[in-house]
Amino acid sequence: EESTMAQRKKLVHLDLKGPPESGIPLIELFSQLGVDGLLLEYEDMFPYEGELRLLQATAQPAYSREEVLSVQELARSKGMEVIPLVQTFVTWRDGTLRGTLNPHREEGVRLVMEMLRQVVELHPGLNTLHIGADEVYMLGEGEESKLWLAAPGRTVEQLFLSHVTKVARAIKEAWPHMTIVMWDDMMRSMSPDTLKASGLVGLVQPMLWDYTPNLTYHSAGMSELWAASSFKGSTSVYTCVPSTQRHVGEPSAVAEGVSASQHILFHMFCFVGARVYDHLSVLCELIPVALPSLAACLQTLLHGQFSAEVQSKVAEKAGSDPRFPGRRLAEVIVELNAVLNTDDIRFFENNMFVRGWFSPYQRQRRTVTPLITMQIHSQASEYLTILQQKVEAVREEMVQLYPDSTVQEWIEEHVIPVMAPLQRITEDITACVKEMVP
Repeated sequence: EESTMAQRKKLVHLDLKGPPESGIPLIELFSQLGVDGLLLEYEDMFPYEGELRLLQATAQPAYSREEVLSVQELARSKGMEVIPLVQTFVTWRDGTLRGTLNPHREEGVRLVMEMLRQVVELHPGLNTLHIGADEVYMLGEGEESKLWLAAPGRTVEQLFLSHVTKVARAIKEAWPHMTIVMWDDMMRSMSPDTLKASGLVGLVQPMLWDYTPNLTYHSAGMSELWAASSFKGSTSVYTCVPSTQRHVGEPSAVAEGVSASQHILFHMFCFVGARVYDHLSVLCELIPVALPSLAACLQTLLHGQFSAEVQSKVAEKAGSDPRFPGRRLAEVIVELNAVLNTDDIRFFENNMFVRGWFSPYQRQRRTVTPLITMQIHSQASEYLTILQQKVEAVREEMVQLYPDSTVQEWIEEHVIPVMAPLQRITEDITACVKEMVP
């Protein structure tokens, strides 16, 4: 039996910044899973031209114009809509603060509009545009903002709404037919009166992460909303295997929230998968490892809850399908992650034998018991061998889908910090015993 949310269109958000995952036939898979559209967040991978060329990534080439068009063509051939997401608040700078646009200068809005013009031009027939505007944490911290906020009655909320309203009006002037969507988190705690006074009502449709404030938006006159939950990239900044159990709880909560909001029109449901938290953070879960989570979330939305029936459908669509892209990579990452997170390995330096017979004090003074320290050495070496075998299995699969630089980054971020203490102990023991035993 299908839930009421199953009747809404289902989008998948793809965070495209960072190294491309072009070896994975995602659109084909999404089509099989029942996805109706893609929300594409290009960021520095979009082929900006002219004065905006400096926005392009330098670590790897941005997508070509041909690649951007071919993705849309393939999506359309599967009956999917493509909606670009352009961050209109975190591209430039507020004073010297990296990552937040300066909302006091018309130049900022002009540059945002030039970004949007280039994106819209490369998406023929576009009807919907997502303007981001989430997590603008540093807004108000620049010098010009502080001066502006020093005037009586002015707030960061007004500063935020003023810029978004300017951008939304400029979009409507350039493309009157365009539906404008934005993340709701910066507006979530605002009062209906504040939202009404901003002039933003009627210009944008919020995409909600939290489903309790629907009445606030309704009271403000915002009765057309979008819903969203994550399938990866939201547990912690360094997670490498998503918690499916955690993620499937979100669509269930959304379904309850939507059914309780009788006066609200929810257009679409979007499953969000962050690639990285920002340009300077580590990689989140890779797409192949997160696909079972996405499949589970989609099935949960269709059926209203994560049941035994949903589990069997996910296994049928994802886990047991040999064509499932990156299936073997997902398996070996899960195996490696399980080993990395065993207490015996992660906290090896804190075990009784290391702390009792090979402490920093004992190492420094070479007052160790050779027999026990060699047992410690043997155990650490065994763990290192297991990890190295698992890492090589991951590397073998990952190089088929990712650039070498991404493979190395992933290993250095997730594996080396766990292996390094084990290697250090084996080297220290070898040096100690060598000095003590001629």
